[in-house]
Amino acid sequence: MVSNCFNRVVLSSPGRLAMPIATYPGLALTGAGVRDIVTRAAAQYDSQAALLGRYGNRFALTAMDLSAEAEAFGCQLFLSENEVPSVVGRLVTSLDQAKALRVPKPGEGRTSVYLESVKLLKGLPGAPLVLGGCIGPFSLAARLVGVSEALELTLAEPELMRVALEKSAAFLSEYTAAFKKAGADGLLMAEPAAGLLSPKGMSSFSSDWIRQIAAPLRDGHFAFILHNCAARLLHLPSILQTGLTTFHFGAPMDIAAALGKVPAEVVLCGNLDPTAVFCQSKPEEVAARTAELLKATAEYRNFVVSSGCDLPPRTPLEALDAFYAVRR
Repeated sequence: MVSNCFNRVVLSSPGRLAMPIATYPGLALTGAGVRDIVTRAAAQYDSQAALLGRYGNRFALTAMDLSAEAEAFGCQLFLSENEVPSVVGRLVTSLDQAKALRVPKPGEGRTSVYLESVKLLKGLPGAPLVLGGCIGPFSLAARLVGVSEALELTLAEPELMRVALEKSAAFLSEYTAAFKKAGADGLLMAEPAAGLLSPKGMSSFSSDWIRQIAAPLRDGHFAFILHNCAARLLHLPSILQTGLTTFHFGAPMDIAAALGKVPAEVVLCGNLDPTAVFCQSKPEEVAARTAELLKATAEYRNFVVSSGCDLPPRTPLEALDAFYAVRR
C-alpha cells in the first residue's frame, strides 16, 4: 500500500491525535459570517488560525462546502449569511442534457476560494498539514440530477448517471490535482450520498470513480482521505475498493469493528455525531462520549478521533474545549 503524509503523522504519533472537521466554529472567534467563509479565502484562514491558536491542531482544513463544485457546473444555490450553501433544484433532467453539460475548469466560480485558501493555510504557524476539501463524484452527480432522484436513476436510468459521473469525475480529476498544485498536503473528499447506495451500487457508482480520480495523485506524500458520513459497516469492502488508505466516517459506522477489519497501516477517522454530541450535548457529555470512543478504539494506533462530519456554525466552543481536553 502507498503511504501518505497524514498516515505517517498518525502512525508515528506518541499520543492520540484529533481532527474534528471544524472551520465554521471558528466564526465565534473571528466574528465573521458563513457567507464570508464560503466566499473569501482570508476568512477561512482567519478561522483556522484562531482554532489553531486555541487548540494547537496538527491539521488545517478548508471549509466543507458541498455546493461549490455544483455551482461551477451551473446549479442554483441557496446562499445566506448564517447557513452553509445548498443546491436548489435540478440542473440535469435528461440524458441529452447530461451529454451537453459543460465541464468547468478548477478555479471557476467559488472553487477559486478553496484553492486560494490552501495557499493561505500553508502559511499558518506551526506548519500543520493542510488538507483541501472537495465533494465526491457520486455526490456531485447527485446534485446535478437531484439528490432524491439520483438513487432511483442508478436503477432506472443508469446511462444518465454514468454520463453525469463521467462529467463529475472529469472535473474532480483536475480539481484535486489543482489542490495538490496549490500546495495542499492532501485533501478530504466528501462522498455522503454514496452511503445511501447498496454496497454493489457504491462500488459501481462511487468507488470505481474515486479510484480513477485518486490514482494519479499518489506520490508517497499527498494524502487522499475519503469521507462518508452515511456509510455503514456493510459498505466497508466497497469503500476499500477505492484503493485508498485513509478514511473518515460518520456516526452510522461501527468504528471499532471497522478498525478490526482493515490493515494496521490504513487509518480511520471519526465519528462523534456533529449535532447530537457537539451541538446538543453539555460539555461534560461531550467529554464522556469522546472518552468512550477513545476507550473503544484504544488498541488501535490507526485511529484519529474526530467529528463524524463537519461541525455546524452553531457549534459551541465549549463543546470543542471539552473534546480536546479529553483527547489530551
